[in-house]
Amino acid sequence: MSNDPLLQPYQLKHLKLRNRIIVTSHEPAYPEDGMPKERYLAYTVERAKGGVAMTMTAGSAAVSKDSPPVFNNLLAYKDEIVPWLKAMTDAVHEEGAAIMIQLTHLGRRTRWDKGDWLPVVAPSHQREASHRTFPKKIEDWDIERIIKDFADAAERMKAGGMDGVELEAYGHLLDQFASPLTNELEGPYGGSLDNRMRFCLDVLKAIRKRVGEDFILGIRYTADECLPGGTGKADGLEISKRLKESGLIDYLNVIRGHIDTDAGLTDVIPIQGMANSPHLDFAGEIRAATNFPTFHAAKIPDVATARHAIASGKVDMVGMTRAHMTDPHIVRKIMEKREEDIRPCVGANYCLDRIYQGGAAYCIHNAATGRELTMPHVVKKADIRKKVVVVGAGPGGLEAARVAAERGHDVVVFEAANDPGGQIRLTAQSERRREMISIIDWRMNQCEKYGVGFRFNTWAEADTVEAERPDVVIIATGGMPHTDVLSTGNELVVSAWDIISGDVKPGTNVLIFDDAGDHAGLQAAEFIAKAGAKVEIMTPDRSFAPEVMAMNLVPYMRSLQNLDVTFTVTFRLEAVEKNGNQLIAHVGSDYGGVAKQRRVDQVVINHGTIPLDELYFELKPFSTNLGEISQQQLVAGEPQTVVRNPEGKFQLFRIGDAVAARNTHAAIYDGLRIAKDI
Repeated sequence: MSNDPLLQPYQLKHLKLRNRIIVTSHEPAYPEDGMPKERYLAYTVERAKGGVAMTMTAGSAAVSKDSPPVFNNLLAYKDEIVPWLKAMTDAVHEEGAAIMIQLTHLGRRTRWDKGDWLPVVAPSHQREASHRTFPKKIEDWDIERIIKDFADAAERMKAGGMDGVELEAYGHLLDQFASPLTNELEGPYGGSLDNRMRFCLDVLKAIRKRVGEDFILGIRYTADECLPGGTGKADGLEISKRLKESGLIDYLNVIRGHIDTDAGLTDVIPIQGMANSPHLDFAGEIRAATNFPTFHAAKIPDVATARHAIASGKVDMVGMTRAHMTDPHIVRKIMEKREEDIRPCVGANYCLDRIYQGGAAYCIHNAATGRELTMPHVVKKADIRKKVVVVGAGPGGLEAARVAAERGHDVVVFEAANDPGGQIRLTAQSERRREMISIIDWRMNQCEKYGVGFRFNTWAEADTVEAERPDVVIIATGGMPHTDVLSTGNELVVSAWDIISGDVKPGTNVLIFDDAGDHAGLQAAEFIAKAGAKVEIMTPDRSFAPEVMAMNLVPYMRSLQNLDVTFTVTFRLEAVEKNGNQLIAHVGSDYGGVAKQRRVDQVVINHGTIPLDELYFELKPFSTNLGEISQQQLVAGEPQTVVRNPEGKFQLFRIGDAVAARNTHAAIYDGLRIAKDI
């Protein structure tokens, strides 16, 4: 048996867990009609195959109709969920892992105009900033109904084969009762700590009575809200002890912080540029104070940190949830002594931000996550070895090269620059986003492992490519900044890339026109503002940087507000003219009737990219498919079989920003789904 702390088994009541790594509850927003169907099952089972001890599905499955999901959660209040759960639990158990599910009532953390349009309930009328709903103050009959709903839901989960249920408290109704900030009730459920805890304990009693003792019951709760007037550390320790002493639960899953604002949520679940494992020591304090099984997860992205968490006795089970979205086979690779092959979580938070913006969770650099039905996490060897030429060593090109080489092909990559990385190398210039370079470093290590040849400082032309006698050519040349967007004065502006790369020195009074809404505009603004300049960011949208999304926006706002950057929405930069040593920016509006001016010394444009596609069009006439990609086959994850020119010499594909300005995930997804079937 290994002496690795992470690989030691753990006995949780009657349940023996095969190691110390878990995937904590999270909602990837994969349900269909509120049910965990084939896609959800495939995603969950993949992590069990990868060796994790236990996976917890359903970040906050809803127990009541007046807790409508705000990001496609499971509906635990429906009887029809049971057979879907049974299929999932059976499949996970077959892979040797345990499985639990998280139940919740969202309380005020939802909206009244979702689901059945029922009033939102909470122990006060105070709305949550994030979801903006003014709740009804909960009544006694609401409390009775919701307690029964929890017990009913738990019974369904047991019928579905789950090993246990975890109650989601933090930020949700259970914690809204516990916190003096959100509980304004009188009588048995409000006032003293005893009263504020009563609702949670009543729920636990009802569940335990319904499911019996041979069923794991835990709670994920905040032991310190980090808010003036809220549940503080002293109260949190007392709550932890009382939960243990109740005899109703089998473990504590500790959280520190609050999630009622984007900033609060981001401190609870930190993103890149923020400290790793910021709450691990706090979780260790709870475990030491209670001497009770303790779980914890919050930006524990690497094996070394997880190993420390267990070896030091801070926690009994360590959650690596986003890390397992990046690489579902972490445990298997640890067991096989292949830790260097673990795909690193870079904390980009594309997964969570997409959920909160109303989409499904995807990992920024593992395009198979959430697409297990059509995309492989481990690619198969090809039957016939081919020569594959990739032009461009950005994220998309490197993914295509990695996958093709892992399939056993002879792969060569041409790159005009000195180093790989493309736009990611620019992005990583920001101290906060330097973790992004791991997306490139991991792929380069994998490419070297599988024998990919690299030709850096080489501007590939048609003759260069054809000289390799390729069977397949993949154009991943990316794009160049598009700044030609004004009616006049385009020659007077610079791009956000010019600023980030250091090719252009920041001005002293700068207008940034951000019509792309992605990271580049905000990165340029921060760079310029830190140089001491006065900065205004202008966008024609009604909100700025929509592509950055909520949690990623938090660190930018903390920095840019402190640097006194001005944010202007709903105005469009139309033209720029030179006036002495200054520039006159002419500003209009898509809403009409506006003509304003700004006098500045520098105008920066962030408007996406234009494809670098000349080589693609030069090669197109010589290809068998004339560059065509079957969309039907692409979407279905099938091999590309288009033949439009039988006399052609090679298949030709174009991916990433060489097609159109998109993002890192799109480029990597393109690379995977083209290369996996070559």
